[in-house]
Amino acid sequence: MANQAQAITPGKPDETHKRPRSHELNALLGLVGIALIFEILGWMLQGQSFLFNPQRLSIMILQVAVIGIIAIGVTQVIITGGIDLSSGSVAGATAMVAMSFAQVSTYPRAVYPEWTDLPVIIPLLIGLSCGLIAGLINGLLIAFTRIPPFIATLGMMVTARGVAKWYTKGQPVSFPTDSFASLGQGMTPVIIFLAVAALFHIALKYTVYGKHTYAIGSNEQAARMSGINVERHLVLVYAIAGLLAALAGIVVAARGLTAQAGMGIMYELDAIAMAVIGGVSLSGGRGSIVGTLIGAVIFGVIISGFTFLRLDAYYQEMIKGAIIVAAVVADVYRQRMRAASR
Repeated sequence: MANQAQAITPGKPDETHKRPRSHELNALLGLVGIALIFEILGWMLQGQSFLFNPQRLSIMILQVAVIGIIAIGVTQVIITGGIDLSSGSVAGATAMVAMSFAQVSTYPRAVYPEWTDLPVIIPLLIGLSCGLIAGLINGLLIAFTRIPPFIATLGMMVTARGVAKWYTKGQPVSFPTDSFASLGQGMTPVIIFLAVAALFHIALKYTVYGKHTYAIGSNEQAARMSGINVERHLVLVYAIAGLLAALAGIVVAARGLTAQAGMGIMYELDAIAMAVIGGVSLSGGRGSIVGTLIGAVIFGVIISGFTFLRLDAYYQEMIKGAIIVAAVVADVYRQRMRAASR
């Protein structure tokens, strides 16, 4: 009775209805805090604003958009309880292949002189097909041979990087058509990123595809017993991740007007960091595209902020590594807190 009386006492919060803040809200609050810190440091150390600079914000958003496309695919993989280490290499390899079919006829050293000035749809489909094949191989290996995702995608990472170097013997591929280059110009990468994010936000939240993805990540055995074709769904998820990695590679190549074998190095780790910062659990079963989108912006603000403060590149790499480790530690801490509260 005493407890009941306490629960309905006016002015006192009802603790039985307390709910923890969502991961998305935590990430959003973190984003605001980090941005304010850089704004204060900007006035203290540089004598100028960090946030109220349209050119800086535009560059930051463009950088985030490209890796953000990869992060959307990686998010779905992680929600199933897997990991994809091959996305950066797949982006690099597909960029080389797509660009070789997008060259102009006036360039005397085109990879395929007889196939130049092609409509943009052809190099786009060829590049996306390469990414789709890489993702399918990842998915088939993981789903049907039971190879751990870490090993399977690590193998694909090395293989795809080798393909990128072999394809043109390490030579860069340049001089694309104007229609292909338009895929990376202006704010087109941001539009592509937001469109892909909206599509997979709806897919994960409101469709059977999303329910199966979360179910497999939460408890694969229970998902199998409930009638979900786990193997087929895993192949689909990894295929989508490969497809989005290829799309990101094409956008990067179009934006830089060239493709090189070294493109996409470390993109996979950046994408994983964006997802985890946004609340996607490495244990699987939890996370959202909205969280990843916020995590991508946080990642971009941090990198842009350090560049703004003129921090040397090697310090930025160290801090980026520390951010990834901190994000994983935070995820482990969240899992322990959740387990303790049960």
